[in-house]
Amino acid sequence: MVVVAPHSFRYQGAGVRLAGDRWAGGDKGSVVLLLHGGGQTRHSWARTAERLAEGGRTAVVLDARGHGDSEWHPAQDYTLDGFLGDLIAFVRTLEHPPVLVGASLGGITALVAAGENPGLARGLVLVDVVVRVQPEGVARIRDFMTADPDGFASLEAVADAVASYNPLRRRPRNLDGLRKNVRQRADGRWYWHWDPAFMRIDDEPQRRIDPERLRAAASRLTIPTLVVRGAQSDVVNDAGLSDMLRLIPHAHSVDVPAAGHMVAGDDNDVFTARLETFLSDLDANTPSS
Repeated sequence: MVVVAPHSFRYQGAGVRLAGDRWAGGDKGSVVLLLHGGGQTRHSWARTAERLAEGGRTAVVLDARGHGDSEWHPAQDYTLDGFLGDLIAFVRTLEHPPVLVGASLGGITALVAAGENPGLARGLVLVDVVVRVQPEGVARIRDFMTADPDGFASLEAVADAVASYNPLRRRPRNLDGLRKNVRQRADGRWYWHWDPAFMRIDDEPQRRIDPERLRAAASRLTIPTLVVRGAQSDVVNDAGLSDMLRLIPHAHSVDVPAAGHMVAGDDNDVFTARLETFLSDLDANTPSS
């Protein structure tokens, strides 16, 4: 097996400098660009990116504005248009249109970018993303993200919080991996690795994520599209998935049985296998130039 290490880089987004990692495994197919969900960092995709690179693909993972090692926006612009501007700025640096893979907020961003900008992407994978979401599940995410504004006394407390939110995922024995999702301040306490202003929003419409805009973007998609749902998700139910497939009639969907909303983190092996099948089918059905 070929061992591939990531190369970290910076780039100029729409008013902020952003961070990313490139896993260059070869020239098999298009660049696969992976976008994390709100409150996560690019490291949530590390295992998937590594596996894609080992299979000969180039994978790129980005920290969204205000997240991870990317800059916090000086005007606290964490609207959908802000994230879109950053994504489009990066895609313009690529030689060919990428395959966009997005989870949660990253998936919403990818959906609108691809739907509103024909030719921007070669393919689209939406990870637990539909237009008609379950409000209770969205509220549970928001409650988790805003529950500890004063941070945590230890990494053990961080792990406890994650386990409480997501009982499907086994609590790690080694807590070092959590260091990529939190930052330690001078007072010794641990805080989530994103700008607190990202969640200074009373309700989702203030982030300017208009469901009708998402619906219009979905209905305009013509590129190959896959919707990956966590079978245990409290955000995407059967009705929401059916509605999404009506909007994108050519799309396919697959479930990851042992996963909730955090699909790749809950069962990375199964998720990445589903993704690799989609990418292989995409390559097989693309005419040679």
